[in-house]
Amino acid sequence: MLKKTELITNGDGSIFHLNLLPEDISDKIIIVGDPGRVDMLSALLQEIRVKKENREFKTVTGTFENGEITIISSGIGTDNIDIVINELDALVNIDLKTGLSKENLVSLTFIRVGTSGGLRSDVPAGSCVLAETAVGFDGLLHFYSGYDWILDTQLSDLLAEYLEWPDTLSYPYAVNASRELAELFRSEKFIRGITISAPGFYGPQGRKLRIDTFDSEINKKLSEFSFRGRTICNYEMESSAIYGLSALLGHKALTICAVIGNRVTGEFITDYKPLIKELACNIMKII
Repeated sequence: MLKKTELITNGDGSIFHLNLLPEDISDKIIIVGDPGRVDMLSALLQEIRVKKENREFKTVTGTFENGEITIISSGIGTDNIDIVINELDALVNIDLKTGLSKENLVSLTFIRVGTSGGLRSDVPAGSCVLAETAVGFDGLLHFYSGYDWILDTQLSDLLAEYLEWPDTLSYPYAVNASRELAELFRSEKFIRGITISAPGFYGPQGRKLRIDTFDSEINKKLSEFSFRGRTICNYEMESSAIYGLSALLGHKALTICAVIGNRVTGEFITDYKPLIKELACNIMKII
């Protein structure tokens, strides 16, 4: 049995951060970063039966065409994903009253719909990237045991050697998306490749405002790297943790991100909400 300080619930029995009860969620979950996107995408639902929020975590569950979908916001970063994935898993696979794991485990489907920055000129603003593999520069997965079997260590080792990765930073880890989900979205609409999940928006993504980065050429190096015919397409900040924790917990995960800016050309889309809404609608029709 888990201690109350390990599995924390609120007075109404809901899970601590997400403020949700087990019956509040579907087994198909769209993860977005911005809570405002939950409101935008909830307009696509025919009927809403759950609407809850706490801090940056806003959740809506309702019907879309012939099934139910949950849309939840995570906020920014892998630290927030650590909360979202663990608490969603607990809702379906742990008895919140006893703290005991259930015998029949449930596998959830997570699809992150978000924004990203393109790292190559052939990944223009306005395109969408399906992350076949997420490489984490964040280090989150290193806090968990048993992750060796889910990693693409050849990719991460080659990338670390190529970048001359410093010992002062967490070692990169690479996790593949769910093959089953990736096959559902085999379309020319999506650019398929490798995504970098950075632990920050500025220095960790090679941006220099008033402080130099540790490697002024890292974005150029990333854009020129290839592995088994695949290239690194974009930066974002969540997918490595989503893929890693989902694999460890027995869930399926996939990220498809709109590219709203290109780091090579400098092109940026200011009004990208219609792009996100269209992307999410297409995804919801398939899952």
